[in-house]
Amino acid sequence: MRAVVLGIGNTILSDEAAGVRAVEALEQAFRMPANVLVIDGGTSGMEMIEDLSNLDFLLVLDVVLTGAAPGTLVKIAGDEIPVFFRDKLSPHQIGLPDVLASLELLDAIPKEIVVLGVEPISLELGMDMTPTVAATIPELVNRTVAELSARGYVLEPLLSPAQV
Repeated sequence: MRAVVLGIGNTILSDEAAGVRAVEALEQAFRMPANVLVIDGGTSGMEMIEDLSNLDFLLVLDVVLTGAAPGTLVKIAGDEIPVFFRDKLSPHQIGLPDVLASLELLDAIPKEIVVLGVEPISLELGMDMTPTVAATIPELVNRTVAELSARGYVLEPLLSPAQV
């Protein structure tokens, strides 16, 4: 069973960095099993097609614009996924729907896709996330671990939960 945890976002657009910062925190806190690949996808696009082909599980970490209160953590899964990727949330997301569409055409789409996201406060130019969104990163990591664990992937903690 192969899985990828994909953090996407633009680190110079304040809260847009949440997905990338979450995968960085995940890698600092846990050693991944051999069958789980963690990717800082940044603003990548079609160059991810090989890494995302024929997966059992794709977990995407990103900012999401759902209309929820800023800083709210959101899970999008199942039938909600095609609708989520139809609406462009930010410039970087142009690449991921194209990759997933290509994988579908190649009959190599991941068997399961889940998006864990946080509702942003600011997508303005800036290197720092807002304090509210930055404070969600540890919980985003915890939810990532829970999603992987629920599917049988075993992560080895490198840090205590308080250090994440």
